[in-house]
Formats: sequence, C-alpha cells, structure tokens
Amino acid sequence: MSTDPSEAPPNVLIVEDEMVLRMRAVDIVEDAGFTPVEAVNADEALAILESRSDISLLFTDIQMPGSIDGLKLAHAVHKRWPAIKIVLVSGQVRPTAAERPADSRFFGKPLEVEQMISELQEMVGAGALKIVPNNAVTQAVSAPRGHTPSQEVLSAENDSLRLLLEQASIDAKALLAQAGIDAKEREAADKLQKLILDELHHRIKNSLATVSAIASQSLRNATSIAHGKQAIEGRLVALGRAHDLLMQVSWASASLVQTVRSATEPYDSAGAGRFSIKGRDTGITSGAVIALAMTFNELCTNTTKFGALSVPAGHVEIAWTIDDETQRLRLTWTEIGGPPVEAPTRRSFGTRMMGSLGQQLSGEVQLDYEPSGFVYTLDVPLSALTAKS
Repeated sequence: MSTDPSEAPPNVLIVEDEMVLRMRAVDIVEDAGFTPVEAVNADEALAILESRSDISLLFTDIQMPGSIDGLKLAHAVHKRWPAIKIVLVSGQVRPTAAERPADSRFFGKPLEVEQMISELQEMVGAGALKIVPNNAVTQAVSAPRGHTPSQEVLSAENDSLRLLLEQASIDAKALLAQAGIDAKEREAADKLQKLILDELHHRIKNSLATVSAIASQSLRNATSIAHGKQAIEGRLVALGRAHDLLMQVSWASASLVQTVRSATEPYDSAGAGRFSIKGRDTGITSGAVIALAMTFNELCTNTTKFGALSVPAGHVEIAWTIDDETQRLRLTWTEIGGPPVEAPTRRSFGTRMMGSLGQQLSGEVQLDYEPSGFVYTLDVPLSALTAKS
C-alpha cells in the first residue's frame, strides 16, 4: 500500500493548555500520520480556524482556561465548521453523548495511545504512511494486542485510585455519623466532601496523564534503556519538586525566585554558587510553576552533560526583568565558561519542551547556540504567569 506523495497529510488542531500533555498529543497525531497544529486555549484555536480552511479534525481537552472551555469550543466548531471531526478528552468530566456535538468522540485521560491512533485514522483516514522501526514491531508483538506495559500499569493505578476514593467516602461518612452531625449538616458536609474528592481525583488523573506523557516521550528518543530510565527519573523528580513547592502555598501563587532556585538547587553541588539568579520576585500560578520547573530541569540536565556545568570553571547566569510599562517579563539563561557550543542535529524532547513553554505562556522562546555558550531567552506577558486559570 502506498500514499500519493503529492497529497499532504490531513491537519489536526490540538487544543491543550498543559505543556507536556500537548506535546504527547502532538506525538499521537504524528504517529497516526497527520500534521499537528497547536493551540493552548479555545480563543487561540478559533483564531486558527478562522484564518485557515485545511483543518480536518479538532482534538481538544475539555478543562482549559480562557473565555470558553473545550466542550463549548467543540459545539462552536461543529456549528460553524460541521465538516471538522471532533475528539474530546478529559481527566475529570465525562460528558454524555447528548452533551457532546453530534458524531464527536470522547476519551478519558490518561490516553490509550494505540486506541487513539486507530480512532483518529478511522475518523480522518489512514494518514501518511509511516515506516515502523524493527524494535517497535518487536515491542508490539511482545505486548498483548492494544495494551502496552505502561498502559497496564496506568490501568492498575486508576483501579487503585477508584478504590481509595470509594474507601475515603465510606470513612468520611462513618466519622460524620460518629460525631453526631445532624442530617442538614451532614448534607452540607457530603457536598464539601464530594467537591474535595472530585478535585483530588482530577489532580491525580491529570498527574497520571502527565507521568504517562513524560515516560512515553522520554523513551521515544532514548538511545538506550539506561538513557531512557535516567531521563524519566530526572523529569519525574523535577515534577515532584514543583508539586512540593505548590503544596507549601496550597496551590496558590508561588514565588518565581523560589521556583527557579528549587529547580536549579539539585544541580549546584554543595552550594558551589555555579548559578547566578537575579530578578524581581513575583507570584506565578501553579501551571506556570510546573512549566518553568520542567523547562529548567531540561536546561540544567543539558548544561551538566554538555554545557557550562560540564567543566569545573563553567557557570550559569539566570536573570529576568519586568517591564512595568509593557507588562512583559524577559528571562535569559546564559552559559559561561563551558566548552565550545554546537547546535544539535536533532530536535529532542527537551528542546521541544523549551520551545513549547513560550507557546504555553503566549510569548516567545529563543535558543541561541553561540560558540561561547548556549543562551535561552523567554519573553512573555506578565499576565500569562500571574493570571488565574
């Protein structure tokens, strides 16, 4: 079977505000043989749809910041562009068929990759023909059809989570009865309990989806099992540190200075002072904390292996300024005293993540591979860091 090389593969518009999850969706769409087009919220997605007429499918998360959520976006797209196919995903809500646009499909997070690829190809077409590496074929043969080991682990995690939440509900009701709380108070307490459990469930499901995406993308470009294992561990530790920081402020605004220090501290052996951090502090949202922490982890990992921190005399300067008139933040990461720098020959997951951060925060990212040292620049509107989702 062959495809006509003159025909470009169909375009799929991906709408997802979480950086790592959006990158995972891009991989799924590319593996299905289609061309991804990215947006971080419904407003940006509508702007893209109004400016071009070559989108075949909308692939959108339901929970997103902005003027409308993914479900309302799906209805708006179905009404204005009925030919566009629609896929909805969520780790929290599960809309009924009546609540979704006609002929749309829904999938819960974490996403089952093989199923998603099959569904996308069924909805849009076969896509561009791809060559599958031999090792990928071997892995597919060794695993049960439609289920990878990571998917089985996530399925088990979901079952365990469900049982824990059910037991938590039973325990809470028993404690309320023992405390002698009357029916009216118990009803109010039940509502509060449900709200807390729903939020807990959402956060855990979202974290599982993020972990799945990190594992999949780390292994995707790994040169060996050991390299993939090390990459996964480093990224999960960075995610954990970001969560620890957010727990200290009850998932409210966290300090930008503390976010940067927390991300770089593990790479500054015994407080050797190899990082210089300068900039006015400001509070940033939980989404920005996680995105920045993951990005700084990639920068730190790269400089330790190949850049300024790979030699004793090297150091890194991190500085940012806030323009009060334009309300923009400009941050630079500058490596000094390291070995000569050469631009990479391939676009790795870490490089993609660094670039994706600019899109997530409605700004720009620039990577300069100067011979004297690598320079990373982030220029974003301050509101993208501080506005509540």
